[in-house]
Amino acid sequence: MKLHELSPSAGSKKDVKRIGRGAASGQGKTAGKGHKGQKARAGRGMQVGFEGGQMPLQRRIPKRGFNNIFAKEIAAVNVSALNVFEDGTTVTIEALVEAGLVKKALDGVKVLGNGELSKKLTVQVNAYSESAKQKIEAAGGKAEVI
Repeated sequence: MKLHELSPSAGSKKDVKRIGRGAASGQGKTAGKGHKGQKARAGRGMQVGFEGGQMPLQRRIPKRGFNNIFAKEIAAVNVSALNVFEDGTTVTIEALVEAGLVKKALDGVKVLGNGELSKKLTVQVNAYSESAKQKIEAAGGKAEVI
């Protein structure tokens, strides 16, 4: 195939609609804009969301809540999920991602205290709930904050 042999696929290219080129064109006289009114005038149209002077929807509905742009997104793991690791293992964020317990680390990983831990593990993550820390230490492991 050579450059001069290339052509666009059938139906992908359309001719531009030529408006205001005489009555016989089908788009003559008012050029498809109808008779008078705001939308028939030349120049800038109406802004997005304009409702003809009526109070626009985005201003009519009540505003609720607050979105904290500084909030940190924390990935959570329960203590019971840590039983997938071998006894005596050091559990890092990378190990949690590899094991599929966390999709990605986001802004940090926190271990929560739901369930029981039956293995002695050294866990190295960003945060722990108080009950999670107690359960890890009760099982003979260490809860290290990184």
